[in-house]
Order: sequence, then C-alpha cells, then structure tokens
Amino acid sequence: MSNRPFDSLPPTESLELENGLTLVPRVKLNFTIYPTNPTVTKPVDEWKLKLALIDFLQTSLSSPITVPEDDLEIRRLGDLKKRKREDPVAQGSICIRDLRFLNRTTNRSNVDEEGKEEEDVKVLEKKYMDWRKYIVEKMDGMELNLEGVKYRLNVAVPASDDFEAMKKAWEEFYAFGNRGHSRSGRQEPDTIVLRGLPSRWFAEPLVSSKPSMLVTHSIFSRLGNIRNLNVAEDNDLGKEAEEIVNIVSGLSCKIVVQFEKFKDFYNALKVLSGRSLQKQGSRLKADYEVNWDKDRMFQNSRSHTQETSRMSKMAAGNYRSEAPRRQQQISRSSPDDARRKRFKD
Repeated sequence: MSNRPFDSLPPTESLELENGLTLVPRVKLNFTIYPTNPTVTKPVDEWKLKLALIDFLQTSLSSPITVPEDDLEIRRLGDLKKRKREDPVAQGSICIRDLRFLNRTTNRSNVDEEGKEEEDVKVLEKKYMDWRKYIVEKMDGMELNLEGVKYRLNVAVPASDDFEAMKKAWEEFYAFGNRGHSRSGRQEPDTIVLRGLPSRWFAEPLVSSKPSMLVTHSIFSRLGNIRNLNVAEDNDLGKEAEEIVNIVSGLSCKIVVQFEKFKDFYNALKVLSGRSLQKQGSRLKADYEVNWDKDRMFQNSRSHTQETSRMSKMAAGNYRSEAPRRQQQISRSSPDDARRKRFKD
C-alpha cells in the first residue's frame, strides 16, 4: 500500500480511499474467440479453454504469470447453429493482478531521494506499458487446439484501461468539436463516468442498500475537489449485458463526478484507469468501467434548467404584461362612458 500522493502513484501500487475501499492495480485483457473453421458448430469447452490459457500464461511469457480461475472469465455467445460464419463463439476477459515482478528496478545511488522516486515512477510506468503491449502482442492472433478443434483469439486492452487513448480522444474531441468546459478560452473535460460499481459499497450501512450521495462524495473527494456528483442505479448496464453477463438489475450503480479543476479530473481518471475496486473484508474485486464524459451531463442538465427557468420567466412576464393592458382597456371604456355616449347620441 502506497503512502505517496496519488497523482504520482505508479500503475503497480494500490490507493486507499474512504469507507474501507481500495483501488488495486491490474492488467485487464478482453478476448474474443473465433473457430479457424467457420463451419464449426461444436460449443467451446470453457473449462479446457481456461486451462489452456492459464498454462500459456505460466509457460510462454518472459515472466511466468499465475492467474486464479476467478480472474479468468469466459462466456459463450448465442446458438452456434444460428451464428454467421464470421461471428465469434465466445468472449471473455483476463485480469492479471499480481504485478510485483514489474517493481524490480535498478538502484541509482547517485540520485537524490526525491529525484529517484520520481524517476522510479516514470520507469515503472514505462515498464507497465511495455509489458502490457508485449502480452497483447503475444496473445493476439494465437491459436489454441481443443480436442482437435482450433480456435483463434483476438485480444485487446479495454477502452477504460487505456488512459493514453482516452486522453487522445478528448484532445481531438475538443480540438475539432469546439465544445466543452471552458476557462480562459481553453476547453477541457472535467467529468468522469464510472459504471459497474457495487451499489452496496456506496450505501449507508444499516440504512439502505442503495448508493448514497453523501458516502459517494466522501469516497471520491479523496481524488480532488468535486463540483457536481450524480449517483444512480445502473440498470442500463444490466440490460446491455443481459444475454452474456450475469448482472442483476439494481446491484450495480453508475457514478458521474465533475471536478472543480482539470488537474483533479486528469489525475483521478489516470488513477482509476487500470485498477479495480476492493472492499475491506471482501474477496470481491469490482472491475468497473471508467471514461470521461462526452455527453457533458452536468452542462446539459444546467442548460436545460436555465432554459426552463427562462421560459417560465418569459411566460410569467407575458402574463403580467397582459393584465395592465386589459385593465387600461377596461378603464378607457367604463360603463359610465358607455351611458354618456348613448344618451349623447
């Protein structure tokens, strides 16, 4: 467990949050499985596929990796008899959590302690990125032979684990889209979206099993000053993954955090990317999804509120402005004036 500031935290170390929660490092890989013979209708043997992948990680890499079965997930996809020739037969993910082998760095006694620590962080970040790239290249396109049936794997890093790719995406978004949070004319993102978090970990104990705004605020304020916060049950995640993932509606929550400063947003997204959330006393690790907010949730909601308020004021103003005119018209043609005109005629 690291005691250093989280904005200088290497990707191989954990970070303690409030409420007994800890961000723990991982390398997560998503894979998709295709039969090399498109006419195959035999379902993939999940158990044998797991054993083959575990054996590969232990024997075919420069540093042997041990992955528990719980960190290797495989899901069959649909009815093989109805699949198209180019469709995959299964997909899954691997989480490699023991990254201690990356911490073996050379000593540099001629560098002062502060400089050495900063240099070590940069060295670890590079080793982490290089090793992740290495394992993706080793596994992507590899073939496995299971009971005479050959399968090919497509392997990739999840979008929410690739901080550099997310950074490039938001830079292009604001550079070419000319929109976003702006201060001093410069447009930058400031909001993070997290999905797939256990609701009960953000609930008030003995009060409710639903996520609490107060508890959530105390947890994420560890990462920076918060401007806005939204917490809700992530029912959409359950609907999206209904056919392939065993997710029960109401057990997961979606959290949207808007930070006061771009620096806090940047550091928070970087430390949340490539990590899982673990609760003290629980063996469960939540492999959430995280990304920056492209939809500008809080800006759009604020604009909608302002527009509604403006329309209400306009409507109220029109209503008030009509009343004096009607009153003036009534006063100009009072009953007495009408009688005087009639008798005069």
